[in-house]
Amino acid sequence: MDKSLIDQLLEDLKNADETVRQWATEELWRIWFQQKGIYGWEILQRSQALLQTGEVAQAEAALTQLITDQPDFAEAWNQRAILYFTLGQYEKSLKDCQMTVQLNPIHFGAWHGIGLCHAALEDYSAAIQAFRRALEIQPFALENQRLILECIARLS
Repeated sequence: MDKSLIDQLLEDLKNADETVRQWATEELWRIWFQQKGIYGWEILQRSQALLQTGEVAQAEAALTQLITDQPDFAEAWNQRAILYFTLGQYEKSLKDCQMTVQLNPIHFGAWHGIGLCHAALEDYSAAIQAFRRALEIQPFALENQRLILECIARLS
């Protein structure tokens, strides 16, 4: 990944102009999905298509195989985390999100996912920390701001 481009996109996430932020967000997702070239991108696309047709076990198998083949592919871990979260398997999702941020510490989506998992597991303090970490990267993400307030309310 081009470090100077990533640094510029991270700065653009903090821009007051919503159009600039949206472009930077989309560009980061594109980079993350294409990190491992066409092979990785095609498997991610196939797994999403399988999910859309309700073939969850096949989607999970495809992502797990991709992770086995390319264990340093952060987006593969993130996509499997999303799959697990949608199935209500919050602890498995949390582990995959944590692996994602270990591989890609600026992955605001995975930090958001960590927060969602902690909230689902009723660990609201940890959820708040994760949502705050996501906001450090993507400060205009209103959803994370809203979720922090919800978690604070649940703690009181």
